[in-house]
Amino acid sequence: MTNREAVIVDAVRTPVGRRGGILSQWHPADLLGCTLRYLVDRSGVDPSTIDDVIAGCVLQHDQQSSNIARHAVLSAGLPESVPAVTVDRQCGSGQQAVSFAAHGVMAGSYDLVIAGGVESMSQVTMPSAFQPGAPLGPQYGPLELERYDGRLMAQGPSSELMNDRFGISREELDAYSVRSHKRALAATRAGAFVKQMVPITADPQDPNGPCITADEGIREHLDTEKIAGLKTVFAKNGRTTAANASQVSDGAAALLVADRGYAEQKGLKPRARFRAMSVAGADPVIQFTAILEATHKALKMAGLSAADIDLYEVNEAFAGVPLMFQREFDIPDDKLNVNGGSVAIGHPLGSTGARMLTDLLCELERSGKKLGLQTICEAHGTANTTIIERI
Repeated sequence: MTNREAVIVDAVRTPVGRRGGILSQWHPADLLGCTLRYLVDRSGVDPSTIDDVIAGCVLQHDQQSSNIARHAVLSAGLPESVPAVTVDRQCGSGQQAVSFAAHGVMAGSYDLVIAGGVESMSQVTMPSAFQPGAPLGPQYGPLELERYDGRLMAQGPSSELMNDRFGISREELDAYSVRSHKRALAATRAGAFVKQMVPITADPQDPNGPCITADEGIREHLDTEKIAGLKTVFAKNGRTTAANASQVSDGAAALLVADRGYAEQKGLKPRARFRAMSVAGADPVIQFTAILEATHKALKMAGLSAADIDLYEVNEAFAGVPLMFQREFDIPDDKLNVNGGSVAIGHPLGSTGARMLTDLLCELERSGKKLGLQTICEAHGTANTTIIERI
């Protein structure tokens, strides 16, 4: 077999809506289906040549149950011959879907594949274990609980352990959150997201209505005194608040991944190639530190140093996560989450990884930069890191 190189041909995403907001009427299968349809139509590929569709989704029950990726393919009107599969690596599910797609291309199993993710946190409720003060859910087996002596917890309380371990202050968390909103607002006003947006209306029954053109969670006016005065959520004397944590959201995103030789033969223009894809596991009690090991692994795979990377996207599950990462790798402010992140834009769990990769690709092109690195922490102590190079 000749050497195969996985490339990104195109990438799109919906605007991100708040829970109960602009996208709350959309069934998640239709939301992802609309995204798939737009990606296929815009790229001009023959849909019958798509080898697979891989979609990340975290809350796989009720409207998101029973392999939502397949339901989205059918909702999109794609040929019945197009298969699909749904994956769950928690917050990194959309990123993992893209990695699986790239792996399949590199192995020769795929020539052309779509990968992305979806989450409707309006229509599908989060498990009670995610709520402050709630007991652990049934997903924790007795042997796992015994192994960790009852110290396992939801990510919210773990964020306070991270804040303590890395010495991150409340003032730093709040300032970072304000920065996220300001950068996302500036990027929106500068048209940085226009190229990636799926034209979609708030009413699924009115496709001719006005299109949503911006992410709903970005705040134009920020009251820093009010932010500083918010009560902490997960610990009485803690630092994590509703303002410095990611938003609960709805959204979908999808990327077209292909073998480079196949793409060029079909007249498709590759926009970026994959330099490295890594996963890592770490302490499931603190939960967030695996992004550090995953990034060290990815940089080693690619033969790069942290200083070689032009742009970093680190998921803002909590504001402390990118701050922790920034300290570990000594990342300048002007390279980190330059268009804001999940604190401002929102975090529809299964789609965030694909949304971030879409934004990273578009920003590399917009700024004329070359190398981008994306990493996402995930519940129970795992993480993904992906490095792409603009072509």
